[in-house]
Amino acid sequence: MECDILSHPATYSAYAAPILPRTISTTKNQCHLPFNQSDIMPVKNPITLAGARLNLQRLCIIRLIVLAGQSTAIGYMYYATQASLEYGIISGTVCVSAALTLLSVFRLRKPWPVTEPEFFAHLCIDIFTLTVLLYFTGGATNPFVSYYLVPLTIAAATLPWRYTWIITGLSLTAYSLMLFQYHPLSIIAPHDQHTHSSSVNLHIWGMWLNFLVSALLVTFFVVRMAHALREQEQSLLRTRENDLQNEQILGIATLAAGTAHELGTPLSTMSVILNELEKDNADKPDMVSDIRMLKQQITVCKSTLHKLADTAKVSSIRQLHQPADTFLSDLIDEWQVIRPEVSSKFTIKGIEPAPQITAKPTLGQAIHNLLNNAADASPDKLDIILDWNAKNLILHIKDYGSGIPLHIADQIGKPFLTTKGKGLGLGLFLTHATVNRYGGRVNMYSDTGGGTLTELTLPVHA
Repeated sequence: MECDILSHPATYSAYAAPILPRTISTTKNQCHLPFNQSDIMPVKNPITLAGARLNLQRLCIIRLIVLAGQSTAIGYMYYATQASLEYGIISGTVCVSAALTLLSVFRLRKPWPVTEPEFFAHLCIDIFTLTVLLYFTGGATNPFVSYYLVPLTIAAATLPWRYTWIITGLSLTAYSLMLFQYHPLSIIAPHDQHTHSSSVNLHIWGMWLNFLVSALLVTFFVVRMAHALREQEQSLLRTRENDLQNEQILGIATLAAGTAHELGTPLSTMSVILNELEKDNADKPDMVSDIRMLKQQITVCKSTLHKLADTAKVSSIRQLHQPADTFLSDLIDEWQVIRPEVSSKFTIKGIEPAPQITAKPTLGQAIHNLLNNAADASPDKLDIILDWNAKNLILHIKDYGSGIPLHIADQIGKPFLTTKGKGLGLGLFLTHATVNRYGGRVNMYSDTGGGTLTELTLPVHA
């Protein structure tokens, strides 16, 4: 689709499922969509968050530090203490952890997004590796058993609560089992283990209880605090985006007002010249027909400029309150006058009666922008379908053009971006801003077989 790609990033799915055309069956009061909404199942784009990638990088750094400490401890135990350990299994586990770390570093060089399940899997592997090492080095008597808190805290700060609770359960289970099953390590056993076994047991159980309380507190409170911080960050980001968008719209409005004032004179001049040409060529029917079409277009331009000049006044006074199907039918009829070369078909799927809507002129202009984008891509065939339910009005505009270029998907949401070779690249930018004010959204789905489906959703109460 050749269009002004300016909607919000979240409203475009470049990997949507194909839109399968169906036969239109029409009755007196009901028209069926040429494609069902169930055919349009957009696949969620994997979100490449810089934070997730950085978190995995930091996890790799933590692993390298821990691996260095573990290697040093194994070397000390082997050469300095001559302790009896399963050095083959322990060394193999450390090597596996090192290999995983190197693979993670290599994986971070690829453009693949770091997802939450992947990061969760890394933490689970770290817990498994730690459990194996602790099992062969004293189990719950090993003072480093508290390291279980590290992956747990990382999960609480970076992952949703369900992943954090799983990490907590795995850590507590591993720690609890090693209270009873482990390879003892005499070098770290208390001196009075044989004479005061009860006090030693109390010490170990006290360590376990301390870990249990710490794990529960971290899981419950850190998860909540991290969630609150993420929500606050998202709220600030949305506020900044809205402020930037409003600033851009204000600049565009100022420019538009000046342009409307300047265009009045040349349009009047063209109208006078066309009147003279019509008189001079009264004996040429074809010429007169073309001249009258040009005059009609100039009249539309003048009307549009008057509306633009009176935007503030009209927005506060003139509001249309009428059925949705009537509003859209009139809007499409008005648009067809401006674009007579476009072949379009308007059908209504919603069951009568249509919901009442109260709309300002800006909403009509937003829909005109969507229609113009679709018409530029597919002037010979355009399907316009209106549907509604108890909550929303849904307008589908299906064109049969070349589809949305994937190479500009990451630039969606930026003003003054166009692929048409003409236009200013403002249509969808302003459309999205207008629809947002009504509490609605604009979604664009690219059909792998060609063409684009634009879906405008508005809440009925708007």
